[in-house]
Amino acid sequence: MLRILHSLPRTHKLLLLPVATMVTVLGAQKIVTTYQDVQREYRTLDTVIVPLEVDARPVLPTLSFERSPVGDAIEMASQALDATRHQLPLAKLVDGEALDLDLINTASASADGGLPLALTRPAQSGASDASQAQSKLDQGAVHMAVVVGTIGSGMLDHDGALMADATSYEPVSDEELGLFDDGPVILEKEIAATEPFVPEWQTYTVKQGDTFAVMAQNHLGLGYSEVLRLLDELPDKNALTRWRAGNSFEYQLDEEGKLLALRMMRNARTGFMVERDDAGFEVATIERTGEASQRLFAGTVSGSFARSAQATGLSSAEISELTRVLGQRLDFRRDTRRGDRFQVLVESDVIDGSSFDPRVLAVQYEGERFDMTLVRNGADSKFYTPDGESLDPAFNRYPFEGSYRLSSGFNPNRRHPVTGRVSPHRGTDFAMPIGTPIIAPADGRVEKVANHPVAGRYVVIRHDNGYQTRYLHLSRPLVSRGDRVTMGERIALSGNTGRSTGPHLHYEVLVNNTQVNAMTVELPENKSLTGEQLVAFKRQAEPLLAALQSGETGAVVASRRDSGDDEG
Repeated sequence: MLRILHSLPRTHKLLLLPVATMVTVLGAQKIVTTYQDVQREYRTLDTVIVPLEVDARPVLPTLSFERSPVGDAIEMASQALDATRHQLPLAKLVDGEALDLDLINTASASADGGLPLALTRPAQSGASDASQAQSKLDQGAVHMAVVVGTIGSGMLDHDGALMADATSYEPVSDEELGLFDDGPVILEKEIAATEPFVPEWQTYTVKQGDTFAVMAQNHLGLGYSEVLRLLDELPDKNALTRWRAGNSFEYQLDEEGKLLALRMMRNARTGFMVERDDAGFEVATIERTGEASQRLFAGTVSGSFARSAQATGLSSAEISELTRVLGQRLDFRRDTRRGDRFQVLVESDVIDGSSFDPRVLAVQYEGERFDMTLVRNGADSKFYTPDGESLDPAFNRYPFEGSYRLSSGFNPNRRHPVTGRVSPHRGTDFAMPIGTPIIAPADGRVEKVANHPVAGRYVVIRHDNGYQTRYLHLSRPLVSRGDRVTMGERIALSGNTGRSTGPHLHYEVLVNNTQVNAMTVELPENKSLTGEQLVAFKRQAEPLLAALQSGETGAVVASRRDSGDDEG
């Protein structure tokens, strides 16, 4: 029966709950009676027989069902069960329909089963005492019947519809629940939040008479030994010892007032950072990057070219690079004339208003005897004409930078001043101080580095074009045999070793293993850009040439055309 009830829809369960409870009460009453019979000695177990009427039929009571003082519970239960089997009008009931049901509270049965079970409703006013003379149900049996009936009806199923629809609609205040019967909660002591320590950067400005050792002990919490260790870690030992009044640096202290970090800039671009670690102090270099800015300078030659360039506002470093570039094609003493005009496009990194790492991007020179336009190639930082012709020769005429006096030229018929015999001089001598850098005139490989009683210390290089060069009377070679050298690389320092009458460089050029005059020999022509390199260079040079022609750039343009000091 419980399985049948459990399988019914929710509406059916609501209707049959009283009937199921009633039938369960009868079963509980029998269980209790049987248990009590067991406790009696020499008593047999009795069985309660519930007879049905002969004309009992499956009929479901309706709302208009006539009630009798003593209903036939067995017939009602039988009708309810039969109704579920035969799908009687009970299935037509819908949610929300109300039913008028009564519950019984007393029951009695004969031991021999000869009399039908008697059921009694709750006492009504005006009822006779005879009608109430039925025995009361045992309270334990009633409780067990209600529990068993509730379980059988499925009302305690966790997944049942009744549980799923369970809710509350009446709000209950905290006072009604007694949550704050003891009154409001008052915090007598304020809870203090612990904030982590965050070091802040502070600035110290050097005053007249300050020394780092004293300042570090007074302001940075360092001991004298820690000051010495810190100074030893610095890449520049004078950075914190030879400072000037007005210089400043930044520092951080920990909670105990000891140095955590120190930051000092040498200039707007470079500086260093000192940080404390478990082992002591760690030093890192600071390198600030600036914004690339282009500036255009224009001037007129009046007197020396260097002073004329300085009058435009070019710095000494920018003038030095400009003269080096133009000097590869231009002889400033012979080719420049008063009134010649020039324009220079310079790029530099600007940091806090200061300019760093100036680079000449393009230069245009318009003179009486000489016209030239040069552009730097970003791929190799070399200068080319707008057509891609290189300024760098494949072979330099001189193996040094600067100008030195030719003390003895190439002369295969030279006679000895004492003996009068022919004593050929198969090289070119340049008088120069001991220690003057000697550079490779072209790319090549070192063939020999040796010492000779007459030639002194010397170096021999075979170049890629097949030419060979020799350098005698050196004070110190800077390369070794087998080394690869490039044009402009330092290979030795000049000297006065071997049989020599004074400090000088003896320089020889050999073609097909024969000495030739280094000052007149035909040298390989310049290299030029071709193919994709030339296309890329012209694409890069286009905006630079436009800036030279228009006099406009994306940055500040400085122009000055007044004359400088005249020189004879």
